Amino acid sequence: GRSKPEPSSFPFTMLRSAVAFACVASAAAFAPSAVLPRAGATARATRTAPSMQLYQEGVLQGITVNAIPKAERPPGLDGTYVGDIGFDPLGFSSIIDMRWLREAELKHGRVCMLAATGMIVQ
Repeated sequence: GRSKPEPSSFPFTMLRSAVAFACVASAAAFAPSAVLPRAGATARATRTAPSMQLYQEGVLQGITVNAIPKAERPPGLDGTYVGDIGFDPLGFSSIIDMRWLREAELKHGRVCMLAATGMIVQ
């Protein structure tokens, strides 16, 4: 009789190569920088960098924005959180503590990042 042809080792070689390149790339991300910044560069960068939430001695950016026209801003959304423009049409901020909601949002974002990574790896 006829003998069965051996399966090609090409897909396994490609997989091994891809894994090896991924390991090298991730290790390179943690390698130290070859050129150190000058001493004054950090101070200059912090002086000229934009502030994230507060500006002009503590005047809040989000407090003057009305996310829903002709609606009052919810009391829990006072502009202290990053990206807070007062958008809460269902009123969750008056029912549930904002610190808990923020923590839940961070947790869900991290789970989504893991799920996306798992989907890519799969």
